[in-house]
Amino acid sequence: MKRRSVCIFCASSDGTPQVYREAATRMGVLCARAGIRIINGGGKDGLMGLSSDACLQNKGDVTGVIPRFMLANGWGHDRLSKMIVTPDMSSRKQQMRDLSDGVIALPGGCGTMEEVFETVTQRQLGFYPHPIILLNIAGFFAPLQMWWERAMKEYFMRKEHVSLWRMAETPEEALNLFKELPEIQEPGEKRVLK
Repeated sequence: MKRRSVCIFCASSDGTPQVYREAATRMGVLCARAGIRIINGGGKDGLMGLSSDACLQNKGDVTGVIPRFMLANGWGHDRLSKMIVTPDMSSRKQQMRDLSDGVIALPGGCGTMEEVFETVTQRQLGFYPHPIILLNIAGFFAPLQMWWERAMKEYFMRKEHVSLWRMAETPEEALNLFKELPEIQEPGEKRVLK
């Protein structure tokens, strides 16, 4: 499958360390050069704004998905290729997943982690077949990987769930994984028990 759209979950807050800002900018450049459309939360600030700006400056395509209240507060990016306005946060996340062929998560706070975990759960249940990659810049996601391994070791998760997400150390590696990792073969609708 040729993947054309990547959902990028990341921080929309400013003031984050430069190493993360550089990674977000690089991610935007790489997506533009590869002809891969970015799907994100439509914000103008933080890593989200940086990756969007870098993609657009390199003649790439960015679709933002933003809840109405965020747009009303002036948080929306005004130069995206396309902006989709949703009634609430839940429909925003679903729309972002529906438009994407995979997820790359950059460092972020509670909102980013909530998006990641909901999408991982969707993949675990077979409702999101596409790859999920965590961009582990400066070891940001290392504590999460430790939790993940402990959850499996102590039987909170099954061993086969080890591949629900993959870690990447650079934007280049993240994009390569996005392009190459296989889909989940059996959709969730077929797993319903009768």
